[in-house]
Amino acid sequence: MNNKELQNIISQGENINIEFKENFNNDAIIALCAFANTKGGKVYIGISDSGKIKGIDIKQETIPIIINEVKNKTYPNIIPDTEIIKAENKRILIISIKEFPIKPVAVKGKYYKRVKNSNHQLNLQEIAEEHLKTLNSSWDYYIDTNNSIDDVSIKKIENFISKIENNKQTKIELSPFDFLSKLKILRNNKLTFGAYLLFAKDDTLISDIQIGRFKSNITIIDSLSIDKDLFTEVDEIIAFIKKHLMIEFIITGEPQHEERFDYPLEVIREIVVNMIIHRDYRDSNGSIIKIFDNYIEFYNPGKLYGNITINNLLSNNYTSQTRNKLIAKAFKEAGIIEKYGTGIQRIINICENYGIIPPKFEEVFNGFKVILYKEKLNGELNGELNGELNGELNERQILVYNKIKEKPNINATELSNLLNIPFSTIDKYIRFFLKNNLIKRRGSKKTGGYYILS
Repeated sequence: MNNKELQNIISQGENINIEFKENFNNDAIIALCAFANTKGGKVYIGISDSGKIKGIDIKQETIPIIINEVKNKTYPNIIPDTEIIKAENKRILIISIKEFPIKPVAVKGKYYKRVKNSNHQLNLQEIAEEHLKTLNSSWDYYIDTNNSIDDVSIKKIENFISKIENNKQTKIELSPFDFLSKLKILRNNKLTFGAYLLFAKDDTLISDIQIGRFKSNITIIDSLSIDKDLFTEVDEIIAFIKKHLMIEFIITGEPQHEERFDYPLEVIREIVVNMIIHRDYRDSNGSIIKIFDNYIEFYNPGKLYGNITINNLLSNNYTSQTRNKLIAKAFKEAGIIEKYGTGIQRIINICENYGIIPPKFEEVFNGFKVILYKEKLNGELNGELNGELNGELNERQILVYNKIKEKPNINATELSNLLNIPFSTIDKYIRFFLKNNLIKRRGSKKTGGYYILS
């Protein structure tokens, strides 16, 4: 590494795989541990948090002592690589570590992972999840010691097998329990957590979902509580929501009028199935669905899994990771989901094709929420802009317009990140604004941005 490359790294600051330390100490080892438990990274010794080059005194025995200390204080033992560089006539030691294959790694019995530019100590649940990911497993594959084979329904298992036969156009000759054992849904003829949730004979204690039709935040006009097997829950949730949707009849010239719901049913089904599959069933809180006049809220216990962020979802820049691998596999085998990791983008695309604004995705209260809006893409006019357009602006277009007004020279990527709106949607809005002479672009492709035209 040369001096120019170092200065470029310093200017960018600490991030998910870079940390600066003035001296080698226990915090530096914690950073290496966090990197090993995430995606790997480098600790630059001799640079302050503010990015000032301080340098360190490196003797002949310095490197072996550091490597040995890192090895002795971590378990499983990690051995970093080192590099010495010169900058401003001072020595900088770069200690690097790759992502460790066996997770999690501990420092003196404590576990850490890298989150943005800081080291986050793992709680017991996170430690367990990191270990399961290393084993390429998940909690729903483990034996359920609270329930037995007698607690699942043979008829529900047979219905599941029938769905697989229809989906794969094949005949399954094995007995129901033998087939579940083949799929590892049963292990050594014992019930897994996933098997219990999928085929529970009676009501369960850990799959409860509350659904309500609200006229206001405090006024409920209809409600339903569901705590059944997961396949049944999908059908009952969708039936309840569908009961409370508005229908418009479209005249097509055919003898039969076309029915159109105010929300696309395909999106509702996609959201509900994703809730069921990705929920954290170890959380004592239940899933909640609230149907209002103009939108529907879907809340699920469990934040995004596997270090995925909202921005990753919206940009479709992520590799799908599944909290409940057994449950997801069962839904896929039955043909209820087609492909892992495509749900969010499909939801956004279907909404836009249906003519309604894209949903909002957010992490709240240690869970994940989706808000599905009824508002159409060519929604109500905004008073300030009425006289300026031949068309109409919806609520999100107005939000984008006002953000450009608030932050001149902002670009499309920044707008997408700030407003939690997909980049493809921002791009459409910007082209609409440009066409109607509401905004103008200035500057180069890399550094330029958009301005409001007075």
